[in-house]
Amino acid sequence: MGELSLTHPPTETKKVAGGLLYLMVSAFLLGLKFWAYHLTGSEAVFSDAMESIVNVLAASLSLGMLFIASKPADSDHPYGHGKFEFFSAIFEGGLITFAAAMILVESVHALVEPTPIHHLDKGIYIIAFTGVANLFLGIYLLLLGKRGHSHGLTASGKHVISDFITTAAVVIGLVVVKYTNLPWLDPVIAMAVAIHLGYVGAKVAWESMGALVDREDKTLLTVLQKTFTDNWFAGIIRIHHTRIMRSGNYHHIDAHVVLPEFWDVKTAHAETNRFEHKVIDQYPHEGEIHFHMDPCRRAYCKVCDVENCPVRQEQFSGRKPHTFDELVSPTEPPEFA
Repeated sequence: MGELSLTHPPTETKKVAGGLLYLMVSAFLLGLKFWAYHLTGSEAVFSDAMESIVNVLAASLSLGMLFIASKPADSDHPYGHGKFEFFSAIFEGGLITFAAAMILVESVHALVEPTPIHHLDKGIYIIAFTGVANLFLGIYLLLLGKRGHSHGLTASGKHVISDFITTAAVVIGLVVVKYTNLPWLDPVIAMAVAIHLGYVGAKVAWESMGALVDREDKTLLTVLQKTFTDNWFAGIIRIHHTRIMRSGNYHHIDAHVVLPEFWDVKTAHAETNRFEHKVIDQYPHEGEIHFHMDPCRRAYCKVCDVENCPVRQEQFSGRKPHTFDELVSPTEPPEFA
């Protein structure tokens, strides 16, 4: 059973810095949006400001979780602290959904009992500025999250991009209200914003919950399947029962590998370690691999390219590509069983 462990990269500091920037910018934009709401009295602007409250709360939690997640594994957390990122993303999704419900209630009330709107010009300029700022912030967080494989920052980036879309819709709506003089459009726009936010919040929470409980990620397993195939060599005959446990950017991989039955323990250990290093070097995340070693049987002869095999009973006919079903199956394929 080989094992390859890698330490956390220097990008952890950048992740925390990104979380701090998210908090500072969100707090600044929150102040601007409530200023715009104070000037206009617009329900659409209020809905945008409510989402910014969520941004500030989510950014505060995200910063704390990123700091904790950046800590290396210790005796209390032998698999590391990476899953704390998923907690912050789930909480952020819940806050977005809650804000959507609050906006929807307020919008219905405003539609029934409308209030006058003032100073639309100033409000539009202020809200438009906050939207552009959120666009750049969201793109930055997405890039940082993808480069550092941070689920928390990626979720925050998606949220901030959705905030930009919300703001753009609010600005367009306010321009329409200004030139049509139809004030009832204002709460209707706020309702549309609430529905959009509810969808985004539920999606963020659902995806993050899946990562937290290690729901099977077929895309990630397909990447690993290709990585195994690209790096196998004589003696690494077949692989099955592959599982991935995600702890932030650090992945713990378990799999069964079929090896020549005549290899001694020392050879089997050295060769699986060599294979692990090759796989981890190509795999897009940090991590470790634990292999359970299964001895081969005569049924594997036709797909085994080990030379001078003392137990071979059938000529090698060629490597057979792994299927996805074989990779994740807890048992060996029937043709080899």
